[in-house]
Formats: sequence, C-alpha cells, structure tokens
Amino acid sequence: MHSFRVALIDDHEIVARGFAGLFATLPQVEVVATVATVTDLLEQVGETRVDLVILDLRLSDGSTVTSNVDRLRATGAAVLAFTGGDDAQLMRAAARGGVLGVVRKSEPTDVLLDAVIRAADGETIASTEWAAALDGDPDLSDAGLSPREREVLSLYAAGAKAPLVASHTGLSELTVVDYIRRVRSKYERVGRPANTKIDLYKRALEDGILPVPGRS
Repeated sequence: MHSFRVALIDDHEIVARGFAGLFATLPQVEVVATVATVTDLLEQVGETRVDLVILDLRLSDGSTVTSNVDRLRATGAAVLAFTGGDDAQLMRAAARGGVLGVVRKSEPTDVLLDAVIRAADGETIASTEWAAALDGDPDLSDAGLSPREREVLSLYAAGAKAPLVASHTGLSELTVVDYIRRVRSKYERVGRPANTKIDLYKRALEDGILPVPGRS
C-alpha cells in the first residue's frame, strides 16, 4: 500500500487535533505535522519530505494565500486548500497558485478523507464552490492552448463527437482523443478543472473559443 506524508496548516487548535485524530485511522496516511503557519511547518519538518499540505486559506499571521501556496509548492509538496468560508477571492488566489482543489471544512468526514487521499496521489479535486469562484473570475488563468488544441476544443465542446471532429480536422480519432486529454490537463494545471464535456464547454466560452449564446 502506498503511504503519504501529510501536514495540516490551520491556526485553530481544535481543528488541528480533530484532523490528526481523523487521519490516524488511515494506515496509508502519516500526519507529520499540524501547525499554525507555513513558517512553523518549514521549520518543523526541515528536509523531511511532505507529499501533501492541507492549507487553511485564512490564517491569522498576516500571510497571503499566494505567498503560502508558493512557499509550500517550492518544497515539492502538493497543496489542498481547506476553508470554512465562501470567499471566492481567496479560492481564486489559491487556484492561481496551483492548489489541487478546495475542500470545505463543513464537508462530511468521508468526503474529506477521500479528497486528501486523492490529492496526495496527485489528483485534482474539483468542487462546486471552487468552480463557481473560478467561473466568476474576471482574470482567469490562461491555459496556453495551441491553435490546434483550440480548434479541436471548439468542435468537441460544441457537441461534436470524436469521429466527427476527426473528420473535420483531418486528424485520426485517436489523435483527437489525445488532444482532448491534453486540453483537460492544461486547464487542470491552471486551476480550471474540465473533467466533463460540460466543463469543456464552459472553458471554451470563458476563453472566447466558442461564442456566448445570445450574444452577437
């Protein structure tokens, strides 16, 4: 069984204690630290590898989300945002910084456990709140799609299936599928999950690849 080294940064002691107790029930997760700030974590773990850091987006030490995520990712750790509020601006900042997703503190324990295990394995964790915050972002991160990827996305997101996209573009069906996979991956890397065809349609609208319905 693959094991993960996980740390929690949250300045509420009761949350930290509950977190450590909850994950002590999972043999594949080792909680290496529960601290109040990013600085505390870096000082405590030193050179010890940490696979995933669960980061409270609202800390009382005056630090910013962007700075905290940058410092953590610079160590090689993945970051999962942890929040008790509905601050879309904080979630946007976290997404731009490259977190794997956002989990609300009010989620049931089984949802939290599943999210942490998946995030520790490098999987993007999409949520309704996170998607809603990003959909309302006036400064969405550029996914950096190539002209060919934009062409394939415009057809696929508009409703065409892979064989029809292949016919229109002169590509093989397998190549079309690979393009769609790469498009999804690029959107995930900039914090704009596109796990479903509906998500891809939304991203195509946001980026001007498809026209907004009803707008001339």
